[in-house]
Amino acid sequence: MKVAYIFESPRSFDILAMMIVPQLEDNRHGANVVGMFFMFDNTLLIEKNNPLGQRINALAEKTGMMVMGCDQCCYQRNIADSLVSKAGIGCFPDLYSALGSVGGVDQAITL
Repeated sequence: MKVAYIFESPRSFDILAMMIVPQLEDNRHGANVVGMFFMFDNTLLIEKNNPLGQRINALAEKTGMMVMGCDQCCYQRNIADSLVSKAGIGCFPDLYSALGSVGGVDQAITL
Protein backbone atom coordinates (compact mmCIF):
# COMPACT_ATOMS: atom_id res chain seq x y z
CA MET A 1 0.00 0.00 0.00
CA LYS A 2 1.29 3.48 -0.92
CA VAL A 3 0.77 6.11 1.76
CA ALA A 4 1.50 9.82 2.06
CA TYR A 5 1.72 11.64 5.36
CA ILE A 6 0.73 15.24 5.98
CA PHE A 7 2.24 16.52 9.21
CA GLU A 8 0.27 19.43 10.64
CA SER A 9 -0.19 18.77 14.36
CA PRO A 10 2.12 19.91 17.16
CA ARG A 11 2.71 16.22 18.06
CA SER A 12 4.20 15.38 14.65
CA PHE A 13 7.74 15.34 16.02
CA ASP A 14 6.89 12.59 18.51
CA ILE A 15 5.07 10.51 15.91
CA LEU A 16 7.92 10.83 13.43
CA ALA A 17 10.83 10.45 15.85
CA MET A 18 9.40 7.64 17.97
CA MET A 19 7.39 5.63 15.43
CA ILE A 20 7.44 6.35 11.70
CA VAL A 21 11.12 7.14 11.09
CA PRO A 22 12.50 4.25 13.19
CA GLN A 23 10.07 1.84 11.52
CA LEU A 24 11.12 3.06 8.07
CA GLU A 25 14.80 2.82 9.00
CA ASP A 26 14.24 -0.78 10.18
CA ASN A 27 12.15 -1.62 7.10
CA ARG A 28 9.16 -2.61 9.26
CA HIS A 29 6.65 0.20 8.70
CA GLY A 30 4.30 -2.05 6.76
CA ALA A 31 3.44 0.47 4.05
CA ASN A 32 5.33 2.08 1.20
CA VAL A 33 5.64 5.74 2.22
CA VAL A 34 5.80 7.69 -1.03
CA GLY A 35 5.53 11.18 0.41
CA MET A 36 5.71 13.43 3.44
CA PHE A 37 4.29 16.95 3.48
CA PHE A 38 5.15 19.28 6.37
CA MET A 39 3.01 22.23 7.48
CA PHE A 40 3.24 25.02 10.05
CA ASP A 41 6.07 24.61 12.59
CA ASN A 42 6.62 21.05 11.36
CA THR A 43 8.54 22.53 8.43
CA LEU A 44 11.33 23.14 10.98
CA LEU A 45 11.72 19.35 11.20
CA ILE A 46 13.15 19.22 7.68
CA GLU A 47 15.79 21.90 8.15
CA LYS A 48 19.36 20.90 7.30
CA ASN A 49 20.53 21.31 10.88
CA ASN A 50 17.73 19.18 12.38
CA PRO A 51 18.85 15.60 13.17
CA LEU A 52 15.38 14.24 12.42
CA GLY A 53 15.41 16.09 9.11
CA GLN A 54 18.73 14.46 8.26
CA ARG A 55 17.25 11.03 8.98
CA ILE A 56 14.21 11.81 6.81
CA ASN A 57 16.54 13.03 4.06
CA ALA A 58 18.53 9.77 4.22
CA LEU A 59 15.29 7.80 3.88
CA ALA A 60 14.28 9.93 0.90
CA GLU A 61 17.64 9.31 -0.74
CA LYS A 62 17.32 5.58 -0.16
CA THR A 63 13.67 5.13 -1.17
CA GLY A 64 12.85 8.03 -3.48
CA MET A 65 10.18 9.24 -1.06
CA MET A 66 8.93 12.77 -1.80
CA VAL A 67 9.54 15.32 0.98
CA MET A 68 7.90 18.72 0.77
CA GLY A 69 7.35 21.68 3.05
CA CYS A 70 4.39 24.02 2.70
CA ASP A 71 5.77 26.97 0.76
CA GLN A 72 4.01 29.67 2.78
CA CYS A 73 4.96 27.96 6.05
CA CYS A 74 8.63 27.87 4.99
CA TYR A 75 8.60 31.51 3.83
CA GLN A 76 6.96 32.67 7.06
CA ARG A 77 9.71 30.92 9.06
CA ASN A 78 12.52 32.10 6.76
CA ILE A 79 13.71 28.55 6.12
CA ALA A 80 12.90 28.06 2.42
CA ASP A 81 16.62 27.99 1.58
CA SER A 82 17.72 25.85 4.51
CA LEU A 83 15.83 22.58 4.05
CA VAL A 84 17.44 19.17 3.65
CA SER A 85 18.57 18.45 0.11
CA LYS A 86 15.70 16.12 -0.81
CA ALA A 87 13.00 18.51 0.39
CA GLY A 88 11.13 20.81 -1.91
CA ILE A 89 8.56 23.44 -1.13
CA GLY A 90 5.11 23.86 -2.58
CA CYS A 91 1.41 24.18 -2.05
CA PHE A 92 -1.32 21.57 -2.36
CA PRO A 93 -1.38 21.60 -6.19
CA ASP A 94 2.36 20.85 -6.11
CA LEU A 95 1.77 18.07 -3.59
CA TYR A 96 -0.92 16.50 -5.77
CA SER A 97 1.33 16.64 -8.82
CA ALA A 98 4.31 15.15 -6.97
CA LEU A 99 2.24 12.33 -5.52
CA GLY A 100 0.64 11.67 -8.90
CA SER A 101 4.09 11.19 -10.39
CA VAL A 102 4.72 8.24 -8.03
CA GLY A 103 1.75 6.39 -9.45
CA GLY A 104 -0.85 7.51 -6.97
CA VAL A 105 -1.51 7.03 -3.29
CA ASP A 106 -3.77 4.52 -1.57
CA GLN A 107 -3.98 6.48 1.71
CA ALA A 108 -3.25 10.08 2.66
CA ILE A 109 -2.87 10.33 6.42
CA THR A 110 -2.88 13.63 8.30
CA LEU A 111 -1.07 13.66 11.62
